[in-house]
Amino acid sequence: MDTQTVVILDFGSQYTQLIARRIREQNVFSVVLPCTAPLNEIEAYKPLGLILSGGPCSVYDADAPAANPKVLELGAPVLGICYGLQFIVHHLGGKVRSAAKREYGHAEVALEDRSTPLFAGLPELLQVWMSHGDEALELPAGFRRIAISDNALAGIENPEHRIWAVQFHPEVHHTPLGPEILKNFLFTICGARGDWTPAHFIETTVAAIREKVGAGHVICALSGGVDSSVAAMLVHKAIGSQLTCIFVNNGVLRKNEFENVQKNLREKLGLNIVAVNATARFLERLAGVSDPELKRKRIGQEFIAVFEDEANRIARETGGVDWLVQGTLYPDVIESSSVKGPSQTIKSHHNVGGLPERMKLKLIEPLRDLFKDEVRRIGRDLGMPEEILGRQPFPGPGLAVRILGEVTPERVTLLQEADEIVVAEIKAAGLYTKIWQSFAVLLPVMSVGVMGDQRTYAYTIAIRAVLSEDGMTADWSPLPYELLKRISSRIVNEVRGINRVVYDITSKPPGTIEWE
Repeated sequence: MDTQTVVILDFGSQYTQLIARRIREQNVFSVVLPCTAPLNEIEAYKPLGLILSGGPCSVYDADAPAANPKVLELGAPVLGICYGLQFIVHHLGGKVRSAAKREYGHAEVALEDRSTPLFAGLPELLQVWMSHGDEALELPAGFRRIAISDNALAGIENPEHRIWAVQFHPEVHHTPLGPEILKNFLFTICGARGDWTPAHFIETTVAAIREKVGAGHVICALSGGVDSSVAAMLVHKAIGSQLTCIFVNNGVLRKNEFENVQKNLREKLGLNIVAVNATARFLERLAGVSDPELKRKRIGQEFIAVFEDEANRIARETGGVDWLVQGTLYPDVIESSSVKGPSQTIKSHHNVGGLPERMKLKLIEPLRDLFKDEVRRIGRDLGMPEEILGRQPFPGPGLAVRILGEVTPERVTLLQEADEIVVAEIKAAGLYTKIWQSFAVLLPVMSVGVMGDQRTYAYTIAIRAVLSEDGMTADWSPLPYELLKRISSRIVNEVRGINRVVYDITSKPPGTIEWE
């Protein structure tokens, strides 16, 4: 079965990943390319359709991101969104100017022609999300207006050249009927089949891995999380005993996680796992370190050292190791090809990025075209247990970035005990799979308390629970008061050394999900 692909050209929009996700939700495959991608790269996908994203610049700026205007002549239907509309107008001979009245946020759009296939089945008035300071003043030859807001043109089309564009953002949830517009583009205009399924992905991916690896031996850096576990299962399905997974206990895992991960993946799924308890090595490297970036770097460096030791041992036993499996996901790929260059570093990431070059390994990244929800769908088709697939994201540096200040064995134990209570109570309340992340943070704050008529002086635990689609933005979760009460009561009663519990009600932005 051939894969139908919609190509999204990214002009630097914060919503580009959302466009890709909305398309994938319709079982249509999509890829994101920087707007500067050469024509031959775009054509190689034989695109079913092209979508031009929004972006933060003005088309008339000297440094405005610009695609090759010939993308509009490839023959595939085109949908421009926000900046994408202005790019079309500007490069086909129309005029774009700074708007007299900018539009940001909620707006109402009147559809002037509901017979156009883009707006088929939609009401005359739409609630939409706008984010623009420029407007299309004059349209290129052959184009006509099909929608308007109070302040600006909101939609255009040229059916003869198979080009449509809207000034608002149909991909965000603030445009309630946006998915219907995207469906119209995909199915009515582009003729998509909507048959991209997990089974098809597994079949083609397993075959590709088998062909690529041949008789070589593969190692996988297993964390026990969703991404690395599903990646390992795909490779295991392809090559079986030629895969060895290395699972390292870095000393800052959750309580009993080292044992539970092995049980799930070795005993239930049959993976060949080498488990390395390197707790002492990591805690020695973290002794006296309070700076969060230094914590991350030291954990990353020590992980590479431990992993390399085990990989070399496996190579001696197997006659050589050729490949490394990584659970890279599509958001990482998109962010690495930003059209405006890398954004400011909020935090460094702990991964195994230094290993392939250092050990002369070739990479296998079977999930690099998938989003997190799609990875879970693949895992379910592979028969993996929900205990693994439903697990919330967990940071590579583990509890080290949830212990503010120095990481010591005593503090790790305190946080493990408190965190287990948080997770257990949220699961018992039936909220675990509805929340993006929920966990405890150990603060370097000690306060006075009273227990059994005795004065205490102990640590503070902060509870963090957030709602999100992809972790890029997040809202704090309004956990029920009774649930917070149970969590607090259990922690202060069961975890000796904690006498105060607080709840974090900060969204992202301005905060981050993790505290460090």
